[in-house]
Amino acid sequence: MPVVLRSSPLLWVRVVAMVFSCVAFSCALHGGALTHGTGDWCVFCWSFSFAGTLLVLLVELFGLQTRAPVSWKNFPITFACFALLFCLSASIIFPLYFLKGYAGRKEIQDYRIVSTVFSCLATIAYLSEVSLSKARPGEVAGYMATAPGLLKVCETFVACVIFVFISEPVSYDRVVALKWCLAVYCICFILSAAVIILCVLECTGCLPFPFARFLSAYVLLGVILYMSATVLWPLYQFNDDMGGRSHRPSDCASSVGLCPWDKRMAVAILTALNLILYLADMIYSARLVFVTV
Repeated sequence: MPVVLRSSPLLWVRVVAMVFSCVAFSCALHGGALTHGTGDWCVFCWSFSFAGTLLVLLVELFGLQTRAPVSWKNFPITFACFALLFCLSASIIFPLYFLKGYAGRKEIQDYRIVSTVFSCLATIAYLSEVSLSKARPGEVAGYMATAPGLLKVCETFVACVIFVFISEPVSYDRVVALKWCLAVYCICFILSAAVIILCVLECTGCLPFPFARFLSAYVLLGVILYMSATVLWPLYQFNDDMGGRSHRPSDCASSVGLCPWDKRMAVAILTALNLILYLADMIYSARLVFVTV
């Protein structure tokens, strides 16, 4: 099988991102002394990014793009965007849980610092890859290389983080309004994930209705649903009459990582963030006239 090696900025950015993510999880596993479940998430973020980038490089190295069971116009940039978000989350979470207030062995601390630094560098590398891969005005490219496609990746990722925060401890089972918010997160996540899967597998033509019409209806629905969740979640989580607390508990100040109150506040912020993403998605989708899926 012939090996095709074409040097390009995109190739070297991918190699650099792969090396940085590899160093991040290698140092964390070797000397980071990770004992918290959050450490497993960070290691997963780095190893997932490393393995996926290695796969992309091997496919392009051996010229297997046409034999891949996915759309090669959509898959690499979709993965790069997910890797960017994974490494970004690890770059924030890892020092928060494993460096903040740590007073143990200096050797362990050094390994954790190295992991954090290389996680940040990997984030920058993946950001560069996304920037190099995204569609330019007037360019014919896959849907996932456009702004609406990338926004859908961000929407699904933010929803995943929301699921993590509301599930431990469970913070949506007190009143019906909070259960409605959970339904909003689930419905929008499923629809966004379905769009991504359809594009990556090139199955958009299998729908019984035009894909563009489906996108327009879905984005509008997402905006309406997230507007309701943006209002209801903080209203019922932080109102004393509803069983919440209007102030930050004093025990959170000395806790490691995020306490339950912090997580509820994070969900409120992430809900508003996803509303902004859906609004931007709706605006970009209305202007998108030059991309073929």
